[in-house]
Amino acid sequence: QVQLVESGGGLVQPGGSLRLSCAASGSIYRIHSMGWYRQAPGKQRELVAGVARDCITDYADSVQGRFSISRDDAKNTEYRKMTSLKPENAAVYYCKAIVVGSSSPYSTSYWGQGTQVTVSS
Repeated sequence: QVQLVESGGGLVQPGGSLRLSCAASGSIYRIHSMGWYRQAPGKQRELVAGVARDCITDYADSVQGRFSISRDDAKNTEYRKMTSLKPENAAVYYCKAIVVGSSSPYSTSYWGQGTQVTVSS
């Protein structure tokens, strides 16, 4: 079994920055891609950014240039930085990892518990 534990988040003023992280633990052989999603009240969960195993990143147009994602495979951790935050960026942010377990040749998706980001003055 694999667990994703998220940290960071909280309340920030418009224009401010936040750092989030997502650490994976458990029976991990390899982590393929890691993704960063968000869900605002009344809206569907959407992809914010992703980082592949080769560290190639991809971002939603709405966050390009303001958000960044990276990974440290030695620590099985994904790092996320948000800058120039806007009130419309408020949401619950989730991480997702595609993991090959140490006891199975197949990959499985796992989700973190989510962390609340509030942008308000």
